[in-house]
Amino acid sequence: MNTFPLITHPAPEDTLAYSRGESISVAHFLADVRQLAAALPAGRHVLNACADRYRFAVGMAAALLADKINLLPPTLTPEMVRQVKHFAPDVFCLTDQPQSLDLPHYAWADVMTARAPVAAGAPASTADIPQIPASRTAAIVFTSGSTGLPVAHRKSWGGLVRNVRAEAERLGLLDGRRHSIVATVPPQHMYGFESSVLIALQSGAAITAARPFYPADITAALAAAAHPCMLVTTPMHLKVLLASGLDIPLPELVLSATAPMPPQLALAVEARLKAPLFEIYGSTETGQIASRHTTETAEWTLFPGITLHAAEGRMWASGGHVEQPTPMADELELVTAERFLLHGRTADLVNIAGKRSSLDYLNHQLNAVPGVIDGAFFMPDETDGNDGSVTRLMAFAVAPGMSVPTLLAALRERIDAIFMPRPLVLLDALPRNSTGKLPRSALQALVHQCKGANHAR
Repeated sequence: MNTFPLITHPAPEDTLAYSRGESISVAHFLADVRQLAAALPAGRHVLNACADRYRFAVGMAAALLADKINLLPPTLTPEMVRQVKHFAPDVFCLTDQPQSLDLPHYAWADVMTARAPVAAGAPASTADIPQIPASRTAAIVFTSGSTGLPVAHRKSWGGLVRNVRAEAERLGLLDGRRHSIVATVPPQHMYGFESSVLIALQSGAAITAARPFYPADITAALAAAAHPCMLVTTPMHLKVLLASGLDIPLPELVLSATAPMPPQLALAVEARLKAPLFEIYGSTETGQIASRHTTETAEWTLFPGITLHAAEGRMWASGGHVEQPTPMADELELVTAERFLLHGRTADLVNIAGKRSSLDYLNHQLNAVPGVIDGAFFMPDETDGNDGSVTRLMAFAVAPGMSVPTLLAALRERIDAIFMPRPLVLLDALPRNSTGKLPRSALQALVHQCKGANHAR
C-alpha cells in the first residue's frame, strides 16, 4: 500500500509548534493526536472550527488517524452549515471556542484538558510516526456551484502531500533550515490549510498557533517568532501592515496568495521587510499549482508535473498532485510549457460597448490612486437593474480625506471613460473576509444598501 507519513520531522524532540509562549515537540504533538483520535465521536465527517492553528492541526491529524474526513466549507453561515449537514448528515463540529453552529459540538476542552502525556521512555526516533494511505480522503473542500449549492471536492492525503512538498521545495524550505510559520490566514481556508499547516508537517517547519490579523498583532507575532521565519499572508494584510507605521520585525521569507500582488506593493514589501516575496497561484479545486517571485517576473512557473492545456475555450490543469483534469476559472496565457501569465478571472472580464477590460485591471488602477487605502469595482448582474436602467460599473473605495469628484478626476487619468464607475461610493471599510477577499455576495449587499439609501431620501 502506498503511504505518506503524517509528519517528516526527523526527531521526537524537534519543535513542531509554538503555542501560548511554549514550544511543542513532535512527541507531544503525536501524543495529542492519538489522545484526540481515540476520543472522537462516531460521525465520519468533522467540521474543524478550531481557531488555534495548533489545535486545528491536531484535530486534522486525529481525524486522519481515525479514518474520518475533514470538511472545510468556505464560510460558516447558517445556510452553508445547513448545506454541509445535507451533504454529510453525520457531521459534527470540533471547536475550541463557543459556537452557535447548528451542529453537534465536540469541544476541545472536554477531552484535551491538558497536554497529552508522552509515554515514559519515549523512542529516540520517529519510527512510530503514523503512515497514512495515499488514497485516503483527508479533506473535502467546497466551492460555490452555478446553482448556488456548494460543490464538494475530495482531497486525498497523497495529493495534499505531493502538493505541499512541491511548494516547500519551490520555497526553499527543504534546505535543512527549519522555519517557523506565522500566518494571518485561517487554517480552514485552502491556502491556510496548505501553506500554514500541511507544509509545516511535511517540511520539518513549526506551526505558530496564533492567527494575527491586525498590524499590531502581526508585528507582535513576528517579534515572538523563532528564526528563520516565513510570513504567510495576503496582499490586503501586507498593504495595511506597511501603512501602519509600526516597527515590523523582519521575517526571512514572505508568501502571499488569495489575490494578485500589485508590483508596486511587492517592491515595497521587499524593501521594508528585507525578505523575498513569493506568490502562490492555484484554486480550491486544484490546490496550489504555480509560484512566482513577483519583483523579478510577471510570469508564473508551474510546479513539477503540472501541465496546462487549452480545451473547450478554457485552460485546464492536470498532472502532478492534480488528480483529474480541472478547468481554471482564470484567463491564463501560456508562455512556455512551464510558464504562464495570469490575466484575471474569466468571470471578471468586462465588455462595455465593444471595449474590454477586467475588474482586476480596474481595481489595480483604483488602488494605485494616491490616498486610496482600499477599493473595488463591481459589475452588477443584468437582473439587478430590474427598474429598466442600463447596468453600469460601480466602485467602492476607502479614501479618507478625498471627495468623490476628486477621486473620479484622478481615476479619469487612468482608465477609459467608458469604464468610469457610476456611482463611486466612499466607505469607511470594505467587507473583506478573513483572507482579504471580497465575496461577490458582500458587494451585492453593498449595492442593495446604496439603492435602499437612495430610495429613502
